[in-house]
Amino acid sequence: MKNLIIVVAFAATSLTIAACNNSNKPVASSTTDTTKMASATGKRAAQTKPAVKSLLDNYLQLKNALAADNSDEAATAGKAIATGFANFDQTALTVTQKKSFADIQGDAKEMAEHIGESAGKLPHQREHFEMLSQDIVDLVKLFGAGQSLYVDHCPMYNNNKGADWLSETKAIKNPYLGTKMPTCGSVKEEIK
Repeated sequence: MKNLIIVVAFAATSLTIAACNNSNKPVASSTTDTTKMASATGKRAAQTKPAVKSLLDNYLQLKNALAADNSDEAATAGKAIATGFANFDQTALTVTQKKSFADIQGDAKEMAEHIGESAGKLPHQREHFEMLSQDIVDLVKLFGAGQSLYVDHCPMYNNNKGADWLSETKAIKNPYLGTKMPTCGSVKEEIK
């Protein structure tokens, strides 16, 4: 019986030592897997970058059109944004990005469609621009912009409730008050 206990104790000690020695050895596939994941992430970013840039460029065109009280140009930009969201290729997105993008896409596309259909109705376009701006800020924070952008705030819009928008310059060009008060507002945040 004593011999059996000694053999079991010796076997257990040997297994513990063997397990500890094996845990210190690097696993070759983990480095390869990490490299593959980083490469896939880089490819995904490269594939989505042009689509995000196009949406952002059209948004900035819309913002500048509203700042200049140009309802027709705002409508054109709104239609381009709606088309951009409808045609956005999501195949390169991760599961998490797809979910976040779907949350943004539905509302943003609808707001852009309303702006596109409302040529000649600046107040109506500006109402939808307010909601679209929130979605575009979320989009930029999700995917990046590849440039510095500014979240600006107009404290007077909507009976002093205020509203935000995204701008490519620090200089305020207010899309909510247009040519009546073009410099009303302040930079709230910089996104790099």
